[in-house]
Amino acid sequence: MNAVGNKVFQALTRFLKQDLDLLEIDANERTITHRVAIYLQELFPEMDVDCEYNRDDHDPKEMYLPGGEGDAYDTDAQTVYPDIIVHRRKTGENLLVMEFKKTSSRVDDKKDFMKLHEFKTQLRYQYAIFVEFDVGFSSIGISRVEWVNA
Repeated sequence: MNAVGNKVFQALTRFLKQDLDLLEIDANERTITHRVAIYLQELFPEMDVDCEYNRDDHDPKEMYLPGGEGDAYDTDAQTVYPDIIVHRRKTGENLLVMEFKKTSSRVDDKKDFMKLHEFKTQLRYQYAIFVEFDVGFSSIGISRVEWVNA
């Protein structure tokens, strides 16, 4: 495992130790990713760690997604809101993008994987990771972690 993977593993492990109750109660995905982002920021002090950050300098962070439908303001591309990114604001230095899903979600994860692939291809993120959490009282924890290659 590389240094970035090690830090992600540390952040997820700390989340499970300190915030497992959020998975037990099936808390909102934003609540969960916020907590993971706090732990990542401690591990990447020289970088910016942001949740649902949609800026590329001053402009919205946009990507062309096959078969996607943008909102009324997205005429050619879609504004994207990644769950967590590790980057340097106002630069092109994009280290890590992460998408999260809970097992209670009814939304297919195919779009998450497509977005992660495009983050690597179009926005030049070095690493892209998908994380799925088991939620509820019967089974809680991480059900899978997948690295996405461009």
